[in-house]
Amino acid sequence: MQELVKLVECPRDAMQGWKSFIPTEEKVDYLNTLLQVGFDTLDCGSFVSAKAIPQMVDTKEVLARLDLSGSNTRLLTIVANERGAQDAVAFEQVSFLGFPFSISETFQLRNTNSTIAASLGRVQEIQNLCIKSGKQLVVYISMGFGNPYGDPYSAELVFEWVDKLVAMDIGIISLADTVGVATPQQVRSITEYLVKALPNTEIGVHLHAAPLNQQAKLEAAVQAGCRRIDGALKGIGGCPMANDDLVGNMNTEWMIGYLELSGLLPVLNTEALLKASRQADVIFAAH
Repeated sequence: MQELVKLVECPRDAMQGWKSFIPTEEKVDYLNTLLQVGFDTLDCGSFVSAKAIPQMVDTKEVLARLDLSGSNTRLLTIVANERGAQDAVAFEQVSFLGFPFSISETFQLRNTNSTIAASLGRVQEIQNLCIKSGKQLVVYISMGFGNPYGDPYSAELVFEWVDKLVAMDIGIISLADTVGVATPQQVRSITEYLVKALPNTEIGVHLHAAPLNQQAKLEAAVQAGCRRIDGALKGIGGCPMANDDLVGNMNTEWMIGYLELSGLLPVLNTEALLKASRQADVIFAAH
């Protein structure tokens, strides 16, 4: 029997670069609907600088108002340093902390105000905190398929940093195509190598793509044996720290159709999914 794909829904990534502030009440209503769909994980907020990402300033209030009753979906929040991690672990309902670890020096400084070397130290601090608090750390390899800054990049560089993270007992590593530069061939070869080389580590992908190459990238990841895939309803989002021209997330609704045809889709609540899709239309049209 084929292993089903773990779908990670990322409304945080969809919202974080949105120009006007989405009211807390709307975020709570939307996330509560998403909790009923049946996603494995909901990337629902972040504990980062409010100056850098003002859209996420209300994450604490949002978390306190989420209704997890009747839902098996687990919550993930993004952190950029130990202070943010301490805020995140204080919430019992948060299962995962996500840390963006860029292998592009330029982007790591822009995104977390820290060098790559210093960020590795932060990963260790956050990992220690997660172990003490019964949480799990997910490390995203930002710029995992190349970068627009001219910083050194190669597949070997990816493997080198992943090895260092695995040596720190990081159990989930997600390859992030932060600015959508990955080719399907890259996605296939890099992901497949890591899936085979690290059978005890969960390898995921967080791909950004224009509609034209979504299918090719998703197929490449699935064929590579990846069974943890991030997306966002409507394909909205991207990293505001990378570029003003946000490259969209993988469209969850489209991915669901593809995975269903491939026999890899877990059971989902289609009624809740339809409701969430309507809410997303309203939220992102109104703001």
